[in-house]
Amino acid sequence: MRPSISRRDRFFDIGGIVLALAISGLVVAELPESLSGPRIALVVTLSMAAAASLWWRRRWPVAIALVIAVPMLVTDAVGGAGLVAVYTVASRRSWRMAVGVAAVHLVVSAFWLKVFESGQSFYATLILSVALSSIPIAWGMVVKARREVIDSLRDRADKAEAAALERADRVRGQERERIAREMHDALAHRISMVSLHAGALEVCADADRAEIEAIAATIRASAHGALDDLREILGVLRSDEDSPPTRPGSSVADIPGLIDEIRAAGVRVEFEDTLSSDRMVPATSSRNVFRVVQEGLTNASKHAPGSDVSVRMWIEGGDARVSVTNAFGNRPSDVPGSHSGLIGLTERLTLSGGRLEHGVRVGEDSTVYVLEAWLPWPA
Repeated sequence: MRPSISRRDRFFDIGGIVLALAISGLVVAELPESLSGPRIALVVTLSMAAAASLWWRRRWPVAIALVIAVPMLVTDAVGGAGLVAVYTVASRRSWRMAVGVAAVHLVVSAFWLKVFESGQSFYATLILSVALSSIPIAWGMVVKARREVIDSLRDRADKAEAAALERADRVRGQERERIAREMHDALAHRISMVSLHAGALEVCADADRAEIEAIAATIRASAHGALDDLREILGVLRSDEDSPPTRPGSSVADIPGLIDEIRAAGVRVEFEDTLSSDRMVPATSSRNVFRVVQEGLTNASKHAPGSDVSVRMWIEGGDARVSVTNAFGNRPSDVPGSHSGLIGLTERLTLSGGRLEHGVRVGEDSTVYVLEAWLPWPA
């Protein structure tokens, strides 16, 4: 498919034709009066045909330049069209091609000078022709170089813009995924609380009315919170905004409240915290500690109902250590697990320079499940 020619290009094409006709007119006006009418008519016809051929110079620059060289064998009135054609070749083809076409024109001009202008200084006129031909060649090369620079800059700008848009989309997607993962952790915790309290209600069917009402109220509150978290997850995944909403309850300061919530559900939790509470730490580090504790408590309540849980947080070697340990429950869990919470938590800690280990540890007296994390903790 040929590239389209703009109106601006057509304007310059017309300008080139007018220039060629003007030069031809000056040459024809200087023709001696002794020439016959048919000779003058032939010169005018060839000049007009050569100028008109410049209309297609952009599509076939080399062919047009070589075609114009043919009438230059019998008249120099097409010299203006020849200069425009040489300029076009220099501005659209390689410099070797431009020099080759100019050489053809010079050879033709030398032949015409030798045959028709033998009375004048042959070499002086030939040198003048070389000088005149070098002007459109140099001008065309400059225009070609400028066009290539502009095209390169435009292409680079387009690529940079496309890369910036792609990077922005990727960052937005990663941010939405990160927020959705955090909300998934919170949602899993709330669903675990609903399951835990429902199990307690099933076991304690003979409890008094006040206890049943308290458990039912806790289940209702956890269910409402789970619905809110689910709506927020869907909102984040559908949103195209750059600044997703932040969530409360995601720092070290909120861990005691989380422990109290678990204890209120009837789980015995031993909590030991020796992290410096007055230390200014990045929000990401504080949130990661919270997520580790939340994931450990959620998994313990889902997969080991009725077991005791131990949560310890301390400083070791400049890092924050978090350990959540629970024994296996007295009854098997009927809550399915996909391990996506642990996968997301591992990825979160790895990106922040920490690491996560989890698994079963068999001791002499008991078998426990341990979730341990090492997180960078600024001094």
